[in-house]
Amino acid sequence: MQPHRKGQNGFLFGVVIPVALNLGSTTLVSGLRSYYNNRYRIERRVSFLHDIWNPWHGCVKCSEGCQNCYMYFLDRMRDQNGAEIYKTKNGFSYPLQKDRTGHYKIQSGEQIRVCMTSDFFLEEADPWRAEAWDIMRQRSDVVFFLLTKRPQRVRACLPPDWGNGWDNIFFNVTCENQRRADERIPLLFDLPFKHKGIMCAPFIGPVSIRQYLAAGQIEQVICGGENYDGARPCNFDWVKSLRQECVDANVTFCFIETGTVFIKDGKRYHLPNKQLQSRMAYKSGMNFQGKSIRFDLVDDWGYPIPQENLYVPHFRANCETCGSRLICNGCSNCGKCL
Repeated sequence: MQPHRKGQNGFLFGVVIPVALNLGSTTLVSGLRSYYNNRYRIERRVSFLHDIWNPWHGCVKCSEGCQNCYMYFLDRMRDQNGAEIYKTKNGFSYPLQKDRTGHYKIQSGEQIRVCMTSDFFLEEADPWRAEAWDIMRQRSDVVFFLLTKRPQRVRACLPPDWGNGWDNIFFNVTCENQRRADERIPLLFDLPFKHKGIMCAPFIGPVSIRQYLAAGQIEQVICGGENYDGARPCNFDWVKSLRQECVDANVTFCFIETGTVFIKDGKRYHLPNKQLQSRMAYKSGMNFQGKSIRFDLVDDWGYPIPQENLYVPHFRANCETCGSRLICNGCSNCGKCL
């Protein structure tokens, strides 16, 4: 195989890399588990992901974006079933956990991604959601990033004191293709949230949201290619088009990763390493900082928290060329840069 060649800004071009392996579940024998663990650097200990809160795990597939769900794939690598849904034990109360000095592990001003191995509005999680809302109510000093493919269920799942929304909730819907964008964004607009965004990931088809951006409700757009087993291609032309619509509307746009199979200038690339995907996304120059998003965070007594008392993200060597840096919660001190 020829080495990667790079074009302007260090972005990959000009070399046709073999497409990703399409491995069905019946072929995931122990040898392939070893292969994927090495190629994809699957982490069996994820404690360093300090900006993720998974109060429950497991999900039910509901749309095209779910077809090759990364959570299902990673669970298979651990001899688990991603369709088994359960409330997490130690992780459920994570936002309320404190360190040895009595301070919250999650600092005031941090942004925490919720249910990254499930869906917060999953029907099977109905018995646990009120308790999760209560945790977010208590941590009014922290921003909680919610992402769902089930916006039709949201209104019935809101807490009784919701009103026009809480300032510390950033609500997002997945728009993996145009069909789901046209289906979910109108529902997003109709819901009482103070902060709204969309995520085109896995980005499996061209998406135009210009008409929706004009409404002024969308504050951020994230996109990224699909990963792992059976990954479908992400086309750079789709990324450029979506980015231009965001630039025209002055809305922040973040291209976080190319995905395993990436098409640029008609050529197909196989990029199994997620760090490489992220680095190539960064070097593409697509990320755009639009109008800033202001979250009015308050303390336990309801008083505004001074800016100087809020968490400020810090970054290290591996962060310099990360596709997610624009929207990242910052370095987790995992030790990988040492």
